[in-house]
Amino acid sequence: MQRVEREFAGRKLVIETGRMARQAHGSCLVQYGDTVVLAAVTVQDEPTHLPFFPMTVEYREKMYAAGKYPGGFIKREGRPSESEILTARIIDRPIRPMFPEGFMHETQIVIYVLSADQQNNADMPALFAASLALNASKVPFDKPVAGVRIGRLDGQWVLNPTFEQLEYSDVDMVVAGTEDAILMVEGGALEVPEDDLVDALVAAHEGIKDLIGVQEELLRDVNVPSMDWAPVVSITDELRARVDQLAEGRVVEALNLQDKQERNQALATLREDVQDQLTEEYPEEEDLAAIKMQLRTSEKAVMRRQVLERGERIDGRGLDDVRSITCEVGLLPRTHGSALFTRGQTQALAVATLGTSADEQRVDTVDVPAETSKSFMLHYNFPPFSTGEAKPIRGTSRREVGHGNLAERAIQPLLPAYEDFPYTIRVVSEVLESNGSSSMASVCGASLALMDAAVPLKAPCAGIAMGLIKEGDQVAVLTDILGVEDALGDMDFKVAGTRDGVTSIQMDIKVEGLTLEIMREALERANRARMQILDIMDKTLATHRTELSEYAPRIITIQINPEKIGEVIGPKGKTIRAIQEDTGAKIDIEDSGLVMISSPGGEGGERAREMIAAIVEEPEVGRIYEGVVKTVTSFGAFVEILPGTEGLCHISELQEERTERTEDVLNVGDVTQVKLLSIDEKGRLRLSRKAALQATEA
Repeated sequence: MQRVEREFAGRKLVIETGRMARQAHGSCLVQYGDTVVLAAVTVQDEPTHLPFFPMTVEYREKMYAAGKYPGGFIKREGRPSESEILTARIIDRPIRPMFPEGFMHETQIVIYVLSADQQNNADMPALFAASLALNASKVPFDKPVAGVRIGRLDGQWVLNPTFEQLEYSDVDMVVAGTEDAILMVEGGALEVPEDDLVDALVAAHEGIKDLIGVQEELLRDVNVPSMDWAPVVSITDELRARVDQLAEGRVVEALNLQDKQERNQALATLREDVQDQLTEEYPEEEDLAAIKMQLRTSEKAVMRRQVLERGERIDGRGLDDVRSITCEVGLLPRTHGSALFTRGQTQALAVATLGTSADEQRVDTVDVPAETSKSFMLHYNFPPFSTGEAKPIRGTSRREVGHGNLAERAIQPLLPAYEDFPYTIRVVSEVLESNGSSSMASVCGASLALMDAAVPLKAPCAGIAMGLIKEGDQVAVLTDILGVEDALGDMDFKVAGTRDGVTSIQMDIKVEGLTLEIMREALERANRARMQILDIMDKTLATHRTELSEYAPRIITIQINPEKIGEVIGPKGKTIRAIQEDTGAKIDIEDSGLVMISSPGGEGGERAREMIAAIVEEPEVGRIYEGVVKTVTSFGAFVEILPGTEGLCHISELQEERTERTEDVLNVGDVTQVKLLSIDEKGRLRLSRKAALQATEA
């Protein structure tokens, strides 16, 4: 067993290998604070025949880690939650490009959260454990990867802030990389300037270097030989030359077709023709795979050479050009807000729905002691027809979860405070066409749809995806990348925000050696493109509408004395049920005394508000009330001036002249006006009918 114990960012960091999960090909136990994760790596001895590298990351939070039971009827963990999927993606993305090219053996990384101290997030320890488990296994993965979360408190960058510290941070960003380079960035911010984000990356990379050093220290004592493997597909120089001879000129023509469908069809025809011409010469199945691989290599080389040598992209744009954009709002008559955002051949239909507190999503994780809820959701759907394909639809994919979260994070800081706009808000982005950066189109569409729904956003929000082509010292940064530029390029850098700063960022790098200067340039160009997109969006809808859709619920909030909650609810809920049945409104009361009244139209909600206000109203000295006589005595009458609140109108206060019998003036059930004269130290009310009559006559 190997063990290293260090301190990192003010907390204990303990790493162990060789004690748990010893039949896995590599395993690692990491403790950070009192949060403990276990990573286990396994790999198949035989390569797959799938056309992609089958590596999977499974991240699972065990509820026992926080001393909790899984919620619901089934008391065991089930399918991964949204937060588990997002963490698995964060671990997958910096690790995947570090495998050697051509390695096609199925590899699985399983990570369990075994202990959760509810102070330290388990995601970065999990990435650390996955890297160490891979490096300590027979998998040909020999470069440690690490990650840190970075926040900012009182102007100072903080590595791995606790959950409590993040509540006060204007940046929450995860950065992963090697000792030499940053590989992945994911996070959000409260309209933070681009220069500040570059500073955050610098601070984060220093922390990553420290963690890499800890891994290397432990790995010195681990000597596991790498497995024997060879690329599934290999190509001879002769075959490579024959493919290039037949294809290269036609590849240039096909790639420069501006319509995506035409381009894809031309490339498909080209591949088929080349394969047909070489079938007799190279009849083996391995040869066919090699031909396909070389055609892909040729497409990549042509696209990259054109950008680097001539500064031209395959759709004819310059490096900084944004595709043509159109925006429409209010398309759907019965929804609460809708927008159609189209940029080139990428199109997102965003629809906003307003709901009540009953529509909030309940969230139960190991990170917090009790179940919580969220009142804003952005869901992203990517149907096969958006790329002209026919595929089975089998539920929400990990990619859809990740892209939805990226767009949700962009909008979240711009929403009004719940107290000012007490609605549950859901936005659904339906990607109808996709040719690059549909997640950023979803940000733009969501911003417009929310403003169309009269949600008072702090500011409109837009997003753009940046790309990179890097060959040695030659570098080209691309604005608003196409799908093929993402697939054949070296970077996918998504930046979303307002005119004042960045709210969401995501970056994946396929090459090492990306400098901070290149990142700074990409952020500056993204800023210029974002301003251009916001200008176009403003021409369609520059700010939120002032009136809700007639089909949206109306929510009224009033604050009552918490001691009066019981009076509003009534015995066994009788009072509140009667109000809801009478008005058609729905009423929710929080322990703080905040009452939320929702109704399809404003009239029922307003009536319910008046009824509740009458129940909880406090008596005001000097005010004239209209009340009902509840009891008659020889010394006066008891009059109910507010629901459940009675006072005595003494016989001497019934009228100007002398009164012999109370019944000569008032009887039980009579409605009369009385003035509240005083409230004594015991809370008893003194009323006067005589004073009310005098005030009325005056």
